[in-house]
Amino acid sequence: MDPILNDEVVAKNQSRYSLVVAAAKRARQLLSGAMPLVDAKNSKPVTVALKEIKQGKVNWVQTKEGIK
Repeated sequence: MDPILNDEVVAKNQSRYSLVVAAAKRARQLLSGAMPLVDAKNSKPVTVALKEIKQGKVNWVQTKEGIK
């Protein structure tokens, strides 16, 4: 099975922590009704968010106040 978060995905992002926070924020958006940007058949919101990040369809900006 191909892990969603492999070393390549983590390496091209700022840190594992910011990656997880961004995925959690995106998962909350999906739960609130946002449309998934990848195939989301029978997937949990966090899994969909991680797939979107892996495919480069979701980006984030880290500021002093947090991740946006």
